[in-house]
Amino acid sequence: MAPFSRRIELGTLFEDVAERGRTTTVHLSRPLDIAPGLGTALDPPAAARLVLDAAGWFAAAGAVPGDRIAIVKRNHWDLVLLCCAAARIGAVPVPLSAHLDPDVLEILLKRLDPALLVADSARAADGALTCLASRTLLLDGRTGGAEGGGKVLSLDDVRGHAAPAPRRPPVDDPLVILHTSGTTGVPKLVVHSTRTLLRRLAGFEAHRWPVLASRPGDVVAGAFSFAHGRALAWTASVMALGPEKLLVVSGSGWDEARPLLERYRPTTVEAQPSTFVRWRPHVRAQDGPARTGAFDRVRLYISTFDAVHPPTVRTFLNATAHPRPIWLQGWGQTETGPLTFRFLTRRAMRAERERHPTTRDLGRPVPGRSRLRVVDRDTLRPVPRGTAGLLVCGTKALCLDYVGEPQRYRRKLAGKWFITGDVGVLTRGGRLLLLDREADVLPEGSCVELEDVLEDRLPGVAECVVLGVPGGRCVPVLVTEDGRLDPVLWREATADLPEFADPVVVPWDRIPRTGTGKVRRAALRERLGVTPETYGTGKWT
Repeated sequence: MAPFSRRIELGTLFEDVAERGRTTTVHLSRPLDIAPGLGTALDPPAAARLVLDAAGWFAAAGAVPGDRIAIVKRNHWDLVLLCCAAARIGAVPVPLSAHLDPDVLEILLKRLDPALLVADSARAADGALTCLASRTLLLDGRTGGAEGGGKVLSLDDVRGHAAPAPRRPPVDDPLVILHTSGTTGVPKLVVHSTRTLLRRLAGFEAHRWPVLASRPGDVVAGAFSFAHGRALAWTASVMALGPEKLLVVSGSGWDEARPLLERYRPTTVEAQPSTFVRWRPHVRAQDGPARTGAFDRVRLYISTFDAVHPPTVRTFLNATAHPRPIWLQGWGQTETGPLTFRFLTRRAMRAERERHPTTRDLGRPVPGRSRLRVVDRDTLRPVPRGTAGLLVCGTKALCLDYVGEPQRYRRKLAGKWFITGDVGVLTRGGRLLLLDREADVLPEGSCVELEDVLEDRLPGVAECVVLGVPGGRCVPVLVTEDGRLDPVLWREATADLPEFADPVVVPWDRIPRTGTGKVRRAALRERLGVTPETYGTGKWT
């Protein structure tokens, strides 16, 4: 099949899609925060008009080409539309997750020094944040004058302003600034260009690849953090391919997702692993495959944000009536985009309770797009195949820099290689076996693999987090569906595993998380009183 050949531009994305005659309808789990009157269905022309309106808002608020526009609001797809609007006037959008702690958000805003802060009232209520930008545009409610030392405008102050003609930056200039998850501390601010984010990542996905590419009759669903760079690449590539429908789920709760998914019955679903975990009990509880109706047509699941464990993959592959569904598990980073991928099938997931689960095998580097090497954690010299070490990658989609931390970025460059901060093994056949983040590594074994095993052997466990303790036993933290853990089942499940400390059973909301649902392990240690010391150095995060 012929690849998609047209260039993708962020600022005029929806105008370009509409001009090409794409008729994809976007269906939302709830109305957009910035335009609730539009309801829950938008076609490309309607999305283009909303981007044009928002570009006028930003221009009226004083933003000019080259300015940084920080956008912080509760999770929804309008984060993508606001990024498009900022890019359309030549500014550099910086989407920031509403899950960030106020002190972390303050650090990031100080590094950014944005000309304009765009925020909802829940975030703008902190006057300490509004004074970190010369102007703040409030997306909801009314305001006037100055609050916290910065001028605060409402949408009523800027509506109706004509958007300037679109500005397109040179392909290697900053296009957008994204932040990493921040599982080990303050997130990094990652600078991407048109070439790295759109040409290398979204453009690659917009080819009509067999199995992976959206088809004209597809119903494509997405449920993740729309402040993440994945949201921009996903929206751009899917809209370029023009499926029948695009479903946007803005929250991880099943009550919000279920009506949309059951009504339109997606054929492909991409979500954060933590979201799949939250949905899993509702799928499994239907006493047979596809009884919810939400997943009975799915041919392709995609998960790329974090480790995913065997029971979750198995549950969703069995929840569809499709004869040969596929789970695409990818591994990559905000700085690099996807680096490896693997297809998981029902057959691959058939074995249960294995000591070395198949989900740790993340496949091979993307052909022609990325390269991997394993090096010694201390010397950075290559190690033989089959030896665990620090993973470094080579990719033309590598980000340009870290805002406010250029030395940190340079420290992670080793010649033509970029140090990912993950630890793994490359097999003789070139497959990646992922172990841990370097900061969370164990002297022997893998926290992530132990989590796989425990979840696979304990059906009542929704999530498991293993915390390494130098000089002591690993602490297993378990989220169970009923708040209890059977001690007999625990002993049986761990009989052939390293000796653990007594398990800690906590509810889901007790686990501190990032906007993409990843566990903030350092914060979890502090919350539970576990030593902050780890076996890793944290040097490469």
